[in-house]
Amino acid sequence: MVQSILKERESSIIEAGSEHAVGCAVKNKDLVCNQGSAAGAVSQKACVFCGARVVLNPITDAFHIIHGPIGCSSYTWDIRGSLSSGSELYRHSFSTDMQETDIIFGGEKKLAQAIDEAVATYSPKLIFVYATCIVGVIGDDVEAVCRQAEQRHVARNGGMGLRVIPVMAPGFSGHKAIGYKLAGDAIMRFIGTKPYPRNKAHGINILGDFNLAGETWIVRSYLENLRIEVLGSLTGDSSSESLLCAREARLNVVQCAGSSINLAEKMQDILGIPYIRVSFYGIEDTVDSIMRIAQTLAAQTPGADMRGLVSRAEQFCLRESKRLNDALEPYRTRLVGNRAAIYVGGGFKAISLIRQFRELDMDTVMVGTQTGRPEDYEVIRALVSPGCIVLDDANPAELEKFMVEKGADILVGGVKERPLAYKLGVAFCDHNHERKYPLAGFVGVENFAQEINRSVNSPVWRYANKRQS
Repeated sequence: MVQSILKERESSIIEAGSEHAVGCAVKNKDLVCNQGSAAGAVSQKACVFCGARVVLNPITDAFHIIHGPIGCSSYTWDIRGSLSSGSELYRHSFSTDMQETDIIFGGEKKLAQAIDEAVATYSPKLIFVYATCIVGVIGDDVEAVCRQAEQRHVARNGGMGLRVIPVMAPGFSGHKAIGYKLAGDAIMRFIGTKPYPRNKAHGINILGDFNLAGETWIVRSYLENLRIEVLGSLTGDSSSESLLCAREARLNVVQCAGSSINLAEKMQDILGIPYIRVSFYGIEDTVDSIMRIAQTLAAQTPGADMRGLVSRAEQFCLRESKRLNDALEPYRTRLVGNRAAIYVGGGFKAISLIRQFRELDMDTVMVGTQTGRPEDYEVIRALVSPGCIVLDDANPAELEKFMVEKGADILVGGVKERPLAYKLGVAFCDHNHERKYPLAGFVGVENFAQEINRSVNSPVWRYANKRQS
């Protein structure tokens, strides 16, 4: 029997639209979110360093130095599905490998030596230096080391100099969303704060897309076929050169709001680039996102070509929607009535998944996120059926409790949730960074339906349920 929910966690768990609470869930109250994890809860939320590393590491030609013990460097992008069309440098982890003597006497000299070695061996234009927990404790002046390194190597890289940007991300200093913000600050520090002339601006940037299994390429192909220029993706399959072009964009479209909304807001306030939030998961959200991008660009630049853009987008979306609705029909007959549980990183992804399950005639009985914002949870509560459990920053005990109580048939989550689902005899779908197949765009709709069908209707669950009974 699962233990009762921690009292400190009750305000972060609600039951949507119900007169009665389930377990310790609070009924019809505002959800407390976007805070540090409760003491005593084994939170699924990652640390500050993890958040910064997730956002910055897909910059393919940047050199990433982790200033700390070797254990932190085990968190490398090579275990994830972010793909590159250019440099493969980002797939490696580099660490100063701090030892006991470095912790006692300080690691600044070791860090400076590591930067010099990186420049001599790889000649990068951009280096990110991540300060981890132990650096935050002993107080190494990472900012000064990075500044001095830039001055030493100013003549390198064709006279353009070297940018060495510190990312002060000790894991204990907050939670994953703080790391997202620090990563956005580091990007702004690199691209600069000088606005590009708006009358010369062109194309769009895609923010919060990490090119998992090539998803950035899929979305870019849709937009470029509609003659929408994509300047760059921040940060999937990006480079130091493409980042410098980001300030020339006419519009930013934000795919993962949790990781990139702070960066989008800064680019709007400082560089004058407006942004809209989009999602390319599921038919409904993909169509809506493509149409809003076309309409926003058309409104910014009146003219015959822009009016034609909206018309092209409409025709494209109608054609793909009809094709996919026909393709999904066999899956609906096999999945109708099944119950889904969702636990993912960001609120916008959770919203898209609820709609995707609705497209498959499935009901969502539990939904939670690690970094959801209040406005995300308002939308979630409006979308789900009465009785659905909505929770923020959950721990395994809570996930188990509500999956069992609500009779979930499948859990959509990440690598940390997979063992929990299998132990409960519940099907699982990986929707995190580790996956190797695309789930975005119209291609992703079919892949998602196939994966859910294979997982839910696998014959293995007959044996699992027999053992449990």
